[in-house]
Formats: sequence, structure tokens, C-alpha cells
Amino acid sequence: MAINLESLSPAELQALIKNAEAQMDSARKNHVKEVRTKIDAILASSGLTIGEVYPTRGGKSAKGPKSAVAPKYRNPDNAAQTWSGRGKRPVWFNEALKKKGVTAESLLIAGATAKAAPAKKAAKKAPAKKASAKKKA
Repeated sequence: MAINLESLSPAELQALIKNAEAQMDSARKNHVKEVRTKIDAILASSGLTIGEVYPTRGGKSAKGPKSAVAPKYRNPDNAAQTWSGRGKRPVWFNEALKKKGVTAESLLIAGATAKAAPAKKAAKKAPAKKASAKKKA
């Protein structure tokens, strides 16, 4: 059944759009349900679980809480302030680094190890001038 869209009023077009979106949403839900049923049947016949087929990283569930990371750095002025070394640097860490003689290594908590700092690039040397090789006979 073809609908002549040009003959419809704006209100009728809006109603048609809403009905079409509702129908599309319903069809999508039915499609997802059918696919899940097929996947469940395949898993059951294989004796597997979805977790065995698609394991999550590090054994953590995809929606589960992230595990806490041990603190790596401690604020020398306030021992209650620590930082794991992940994410954005806290203000106290940046302020401490501005002080003379304070390095990230000096803020490490005993037993924590800092990442190996990337090796500094060697200073570029001026290219050696090529001497004109003249053979003397």
C-alpha cells in the first residue's frame, strides 16, 4: 500500500512518522530477541557460556566496578593525600614538583616504583663536514 505523502497535512505526517518509529522500535526488539534465542540455543548445544566465548579483560565484568589501585605517591605536606599515578595529576602533586629539589621519585611511597622514564634523546650533533677527497698522485 503506497501512501501519497504530498497529500498529507503536517499533523498527519507527524503521526505517520511516530507510528513508523514505534513500528521500527518494535521490529528491532523482536529481531534482538530472535538473535538472543539463537545464540542461547547454540551456547546450550555447545555446553558453553557467553563468558567463555567472549571473556572480559582481566576477568572483570564489563559493567562491574573498577578495582582500586594502590596509591603510589604521597603528599609530603599532607599524608592523607595520595595518588595512584593514573589519570590527571592532582594539584598537590604539581605544586610539590614546583618546589626546589622535589622530584616525582621523591614523592613515591616506600615500596612503590616509578615507571622507567623515557630515555632522553641524544643531543643532535652537527653533521660532520665532508672533506673533499682528492687523490694525490
